[in-house]
Amino acid sequence: MRIRFTKMQGAGNDFVMLDETRAGLNLTPGQYRFLADRHFGVGADQILSVRPSPAPEIDFAYVIHNADGGEVEQCGNGARCFLRFVRDRGLTDKEAVRVQTLGGVIVPRMQPDGRVTVDMGAPVFDLPQVPFDAGGLTPQAVNSWQKWPLALAGREQDAPVFVAVVSMGNPHAVQVVEDTETAPVLRDGPLIENHVRFARRVNAGFMQVVSRGQIRLRVYERGAGETLACGSGACAAVVAGIRLGLLDARVDVLTRGGVLTIEWAGGLSAASAPVLMTGPATKVFEAEIDVPDHL
Repeated sequence: MRIRFTKMQGAGNDFVMLDETRAGLNLTPGQYRFLADRHFGVGADQILSVRPSPAPEIDFAYVIHNADGGEVEQCGNGARCFLRFVRDRGLTDKEAVRVQTLGGVIVPRMQPDGRVTVDMGAPVFDLPQVPFDAGGLTPQAVNSWQKWPLALAGREQDAPVFVAVVSMGNPHAVQVVEDTETAPVLRDGPLIENHVRFARRVNAGFMQVVSRGQIRLRVYERGAGETLACGSGACAAVVAGIRLGLLDARVDVLTRGGVLTIEWAGGLSAASAPVLMTGPATKVFEAEIDVPDHL
């Protein structure tokens, strides 16, 4: 099967974009893995599909598959690329669109400087909804919130890592580290991602607080490994930093792929406020590829 695609990236987080507004491609998990493969396919962190509106007052459906072929709820950097893609292809001329994801409705909006702002919705702190199993754990209280201890395989039992748990439509476990460059992202990331207490696995964030308005961040993404940037991870990290009393309401997030600006007016008294993420969305190239039928 030959399909046309567009390669895009947002702060180095790269995507294969598929237009399925006229006809569905009905790809298998193996075919999504093929497209994401950097040796035999196109190469991407996620495959993003644009599909027709599923309901009134919704412009498009936004379907996300990770590099391992699994469908996931949310991708913030991808949402920015989604808006630029549908505008570039003439699928809409709107400055902002309402998009249905598996994790809820989001609203990406074009900015005059060419960047895109995404209303990512309100963070979710209810642990069963993340989902996170806290049974038998004693949290560490910080600023009227909690960090949760995780025992990781290969570590001493008396030396757990403490993570802030939050969902941005997808699950995140954020820990504060002294230096992201020396943090054990590649060692601990997969252990946290696949920890038994996260029923749907989790994105593991490693956050270094530079100032109240700036952090450095690395994220080991569920189903993709470490990426150059993670939009929902940046949102989760800033929300966690604000709840822990470490950050102000507007924060620049320095990732290995670029800078994202996160704004959240929430906190202890307004936790239901939406999170706004602003960053770049860039088209790399368009092409066609033959995808094997039996994968």
